[in-house]
Amino acid sequence: VQLQASGGGLVQTGGSLRLSCAFSGGSFRNYKIGWFRQAPGKEREFVGAINWNGGTTRYADSVKDRFTISKDSAKNTVYLEMNSLKPDDTAVYYCAVGRPPLSAYDQAGLYLFWGQGTQVTVSS
Repeated sequence: VQLQASGGGLVQTGGSLRLSCAFSGGSFRNYKIGWFRQAPGKEREFVGAINWNGGTTRYADSVKDRFTISKDSAKNTVYLEMNSLKPDDTAVYYCAVGRPPLSAYDQAGLYLFWGQGTQVTVSS
């Protein structure tokens, strides 16, 4: 299984970015695709996740109402649309694939495969 995250960059406060996570090499039925981020000196934290089958999403409180996760089944790609970006959103963003239960979408240890990360920098 391979995941390729892309779309990061430098944006001003209040701006928007769309990250993509393209994956291949397996059947992702019943899998969840999660987005996590890690800022310098901080632990990796959950951003959001989507159930590949039904499209159910979950978000961290810190990004709810600003970030949206969607999927394109034909392209095996998941998107993270980020709006109203803040300097605190600056981090390396990772996508991951796993089968966490609904109650544990935010548990990084339950994701099996990880992409390489893409840097998002929000200037003040």
